[in-house]
Amino acid sequence: MNRRRTTLADVARAAGVSSTTASLVLSGRGAELRISEAVQDRVRAASSELGYRPNIVSIGLRKGTTRTLGLVSDTVATGQMAGDMIKGAIEAARERGFMLFIGETEGDPAAESALLEAMQDRQVDGILLTSMFTRARAVPKQLDRIPTVLLNTLPSSPTRYPAVVPDEVEAGRAAARLLLEAGHRSIHLVGAGPGPDDVAPDTVAGVERLAGIREVLHEAGLQPASAHMCDDWVPPQGFAAAQEVLAVDPSPGAIVCFNDRLAFGVYQALGEAGLRIPDDVSIVSFDDYPMAQWLRPGVSSFAIPHEQLGRRAIELLIAQVTGKPADAPEDGVVHRLALPLHARGSIAPVLAGA
Repeated sequence: MNRRRTTLADVARAAGVSSTTASLVLSGRGAELRISEAVQDRVRAASSELGYRPNIVSIGLRKGTTRTLGLVSDTVATGQMAGDMIKGAIEAARERGFMLFIGETEGDPAAESALLEAMQDRQVDGILLTSMFTRARAVPKQLDRIPTVLLNTLPSSPTRYPAVVPDEVEAGRAAARLLLEAGHRSIHLVGAGPGPDDVAPDTVAGVERLAGIREVLHEAGLQPASAHMCDDWVPPQGFAAAQEVLAVDPSPGAIVCFNDRLAFGVYQALGEAGLRIPDDVSIVSFDDYPMAQWLRPGVSSFAIPHEQLGRRAIELLIAQVTGKPADAPEDGVVHRLALPLHARGSIAPVLAGA
């Protein structure tokens, strides 16, 4: 049996005041408008006793906002690591008095279109369009009529929407610098080939990490000692690529793995070849999956700042929604967040004379 929702009129009747007076008291304006403490106490007591809850949607619509936001993703919520992106977004929204609705499309364009329409039918104030893996994509025309931020995705053509993504180029630079500063000059790549575009299809992270690595090596007057493209960054391909590295150089000085799953395979191949990490080979990687610390020794890895990405995207979206000129993001600006290094035991300095 459905219980009738308590209304403001019910509270006013129980307190013996007008609906206007009850509304003013419950909105916190009682003292400002000189409503007596006794009357305010009666209204609050009646509200508590009847279990009154204001209709937030109706209030929001009168004020031009529902204090709700929508997040439409491909597979973010079901991804183990990128779930932190959702967590960051939810917490940042809650701290600012907003609720976040989440919908997944599993990469189906029709499902995405339906979700965007449903979100807007429910009068959300803004939309986060999100991807599990950083990628470039077309932005749906449906978003032209609502504040939007792209999270972990880039527009495939110029757009007015701000985007929030990891700073993969700088992470690639930092990985190369880390090995150079340890004295390494023979640096092999596992996950990308020798050319600037030799990466797996649709991997923005691969393109940008490779660009950063190549830039720093070039500045040092170096090229990769070898480079091995993998079309799927998983342990078996890391294992096979490491065997190719060893065929080129039986004593490789250092290897950059383009993610931790590749690093897992590289560790196995080096172990089978009787090489020790980091005594014989130094390894650096990206993503900081749990396996990065499970390996022995743990692999030094640049972590995707998932939670911070979600938080920053919400901040930019709410700035659009509230229209505060000082905080509003510039159209089309890409906000890149640093990947912190989780240093472990996989890098050793080159010994003098080695």
